[in-house]
Amino acid sequence: MKSLFLTVGLLTTAVLFAQENPKTAVAPQAKDSIPTPKTNELSEITIYGNKRQYIKVDSDKTTIDVKNNAMLNSGSSMDAVKKLPGVITSPTGSLTLNGKAVAIYIDGAPSTLSGTDLQNYLSTLPAGAIEKVELIYNPGAAFDANSSGSVINIVTSTKRLKGINASFNINYNFNKYQKPSPQILMNGKEKNLSWQTMIGYNYIDGEQRSRNKQVFTTFPTYESLDQKRLSLNTWRNFYFRSGLNYKLSQKSNLLFNYNFNLGNNRETFDASTIGTGTQAAGINYFNQGVTKEKSNNHEISLQYKTKLDTLGRTLDVTAFSNFFDKNPISGANAADSYNNANVDLNLTNYYLKYDFAFPFEKYQFSINTGGKFNNIEVEDNGIYSSGTTTAINSNTIDFDYKERNLAFYAEARKKIKKFNFTLGLRYENFHIDRNASTTATPIKYTNSNLFPTVSALYEFNENMNLSASYSRKISQPNYFVLDPNTSSAPDQYNNSKGNPFLKPTFFDNYEVKLSAFQFVQLGANYTVAKDNNMFLFDANPGELRSITTFQQFDKFKTMSAFLSFPIPIDYFTKGKDEFQKRMADMDKMNYVFININYIKSLTEGYNFSFKAQPIWNYSAQSQLILPWGIKNSMSYFILPQGGTWEIYKIQKPIQQFDISFNKDFMNKNLKIGLHCFDVFNQNEVNALVSSTNIETQFYQKQDSRNFRVSLTYNFGNLKLDKENTDINTEKVKQGGSLLK
Repeated sequence: MKSLFLTVGLLTTAVLFAQENPKTAVAPQAKDSIPTPKTNELSEITIYGNKRQYIKVDSDKTTIDVKNNAMLNSGSSMDAVKKLPGVITSPTGSLTLNGKAVAIYIDGAPSTLSGTDLQNYLSTLPAGAIEKVELIYNPGAAFDANSSGSVINIVTSTKRLKGINASFNINYNFNKYQKPSPQILMNGKEKNLSWQTMIGYNYIDGEQRSRNKQVFTTFPTYESLDQKRLSLNTWRNFYFRSGLNYKLSQKSNLLFNYNFNLGNNRETFDASTIGTGTQAAGINYFNQGVTKEKSNNHEISLQYKTKLDTLGRTLDVTAFSNFFDKNPISGANAADSYNNANVDLNLTNYYLKYDFAFPFEKYQFSINTGGKFNNIEVEDNGIYSSGTTTAINSNTIDFDYKERNLAFYAEARKKIKKFNFTLGLRYENFHIDRNASTTATPIKYTNSNLFPTVSALYEFNENMNLSASYSRKISQPNYFVLDPNTSSAPDQYNNSKGNPFLKPTFFDNYEVKLSAFQFVQLGANYTVAKDNNMFLFDANPGELRSITTFQQFDKFKTMSAFLSFPIPIDYFTKGKDEFQKRMADMDKMNYVFININYIKSLTEGYNFSFKAQPIWNYSAQSQLILPWGIKNSMSYFILPQGGTWEIYKIQKPIQQFDISFNKDFMNKNLKIGLHCFDVFNQNEVNALVSSTNIETQFYQKQDSRNFRVSLTYNFGNLKLDKENTDINTEKVKQGGSLLK
């Protein structure tokens, strides 16, 4: 109860501070839901206005500045995203936003990769390439319906400077291993052409320990396996990112981007399985192995933006394709048996979309409409050899996946006095072909559905609003959860595989949120997922073998609430006058930003061996200005024990504390940072997982404590050219549409 009063008190204090200094509070985006046409000004629009803001809260999204945040911009994109308010990492490594599953977008386009492939991609994309991240809680009809319920849009750097400019960055990582990760960014602008090139190399070593104590419940007597695994991992990644922006005329421009990632990873592991019980007592199994994986990913995009007239009507056309392939080769050897696998996966994706915006300022009304076509093809062929030194069995698993998606949408927005209404409808047609050698016949189906979105916003005043929204979404099972192949080294006691029989999941999402002063938000959402797919441990009746796979559940209901607000330390320590001065420059501001999440889940069609309890998650990020111009940043999160995450009961708190110190030299051209992540080495997962035939005590510990030295040097012309090549084709922002 005391913590509740403290939270309410802090929220009230934050509101009062903004009221005492109204000039620093900018009206929410919904106030101008019908933008005023700009006939002569084509300069780039920045969401931070005249004053830099690290966090900005709107009615439909929260935007985080990554480029200028030292705590976020020194590592990978995955490191940065995990620290964002409301983002929680599940025990399986997937990301959620305020308790809901998310779709990852890169520069406004959905990522085709999934599972560990997506996690590896985000781990190799440097955070230094990110301009900002948009957390979109209940996306409207302009977004793909195949987005579960929320979107994390990673917007990469796009600013171009006059002449030729460059930035050199190197991160040196210390843990048990010491590896450098250099990067150079070059950009420039000459007349109507601007360009940017980023080249870098990541070299990271780390460890992972895991342990599964599993009890098999279908046997008449107690039977248990205790499985341990120690993995030594090396991740090596070379990346090249380039972009061109050519201004065709005063009203239109053409953008071209090409990105290339080349990965070469290695895992060396030691594993053991010890049995207990009548039948399992004789099991004493040890094996060692090596998994090598080479991958490459090519991304090509072409975008055309134009203003159709002086009334604000715009057209945005984007063509995108990516080509991804990987080849994991694994081998596990033991005294009496061994397993080897060679898997070759190839993914091809073609994506084309267009968006029109038609504002009618006189009537305070606007219409957005558009469509897209997407074609994805995945081929995965695995060859597995297993047996003993005298007898070898070999089998092949082939998996083919094809998805064709055609979609059209329309969104209408209307402002009536203090109300803003949005009504959207999206049509999605999916044609799916799955063909696996483990199934008797190919799986084919066509799925056509309508997906409505509705939202309403009421403005109490220019600094505070209340919004409510509903959306219907779909989640097609991706290739990672369908593929019966495995990239690990299975043995006779454990295996992992996808489930090609999974059906799509349909979501009904409801949300209500109070936003104030672009920093404070208090909200709740309720999601009902039908035929939800979740990762679990399972076993066949009468078999002492654990299988990690994906299973469909009838319904999965999630109720969550969230609160985020700042604590302006300067107001208490420096006084009101100094606080108001520092509000003009966030680089000199001392503050703590608090985020609290409450998540309660209910799974139908699944019997737990324990009572499901809600989860609380607390996180805080701070900035302190120390003597000699040193900036200190800290972040902390904790997920206490006792709660139930989907089907996992958390048995020990999951927590992490990070700290960094940063200093600018040479008129801010040279920046040096010292960072320590997971200072107390407490980030580990301890959970209980129960299923029909097996109960698992799940433990996993990453090599998460490490130290990093970062150095960035900028040279060239650091002054923005007054005439920018960017043409803004901004959609009306209220209702979940994307600002590009």
